[in-house]
Amino acid sequence: MDRKSLVKLIAAVRDGSLGAEEALARLDKLATGELGFAKIDHRRTLRRGIPEVVFGEGKAPAQVEKIAAHMAERGGTVLVTRIGPDVGERLIRRLPAGTYDPVSRTFLLRPRGRTRPIPGLMVVSAGTADIPVAEEAAVAAEAFGLAVDRLYDVGVAGIHRLFEHLERLRRARVIVVVAGMEGALPSVIAGLVEAPVIGVPTAVGYGAALDGFTALFAMLTSCAGGLTVVNIGNGFGAACAAHAILAGHRGRR
Repeated sequence: MDRKSLVKLIAAVRDGSLGAEEALARLDKLATGELGFAKIDHRRTLRRGIPEVVFGEGKAPAQVEKIAAHMAERGGTVLVTRIGPDVGERLIRRLPAGTYDPVSRTFLLRPRGRTRPIPGLMVVSAGTADIPVAEEAAVAAEAFGLAVDRLYDVGVAGIHRLFEHLERLRRARVIVVVAGMEGALPSVIAGLVEAPVIGVPTAVGYGAALDGFTALFAMLTSCAGGLTVVNIGNGFGAACAAHAILAGHRGRR
């Protein structure tokens, strides 16, 4: 339940179209979901504007399945990140209305009656090898209600490929840029556009790339204004930041 839904619920009780007991029953669904090994935060959408998301890595397949099924029963968005084919296929069997994407390693189940997506986000990858992290960002952003324009494999090794899409870049309101190797692309883009840029370093690269630390340090030490950086491989975190910029406080006005 988000803020709009809560306002409608209160209004329905006030005008008598909804009884107090039914309203209480609906509000009861906001209580923390207790599964023993996990506590599900059903108030997160109301509080943050984005739902609870399941980080699948490190959890037993049965635990991931039970958490996802519990969330699906509440009727909200179910997003599971960092899962392999075994868990993805297991979730599809349990929740066939959802989608498992092996590229982004995500499972997504969306509720019916979604609102129109909020435009303005572009997700860019420096190389093809960076696409899995870029897709994690894109899928998460779409789960949060954002429309995503994707632009992939336009890194600095062939900078002309980026310039061919300069007008698209300048139309974006927020740009997530995913890059490994030397991590230069976010700085380049931040120097060309007015929109805020969110850099996502990846572990792509040879030995001196240091599993993404070289790209991370390059982005953190960038001289380009308007660039902020999330953790190595954290496409999900970039999507959260993009949502906060594009949709933040919309429901509070």
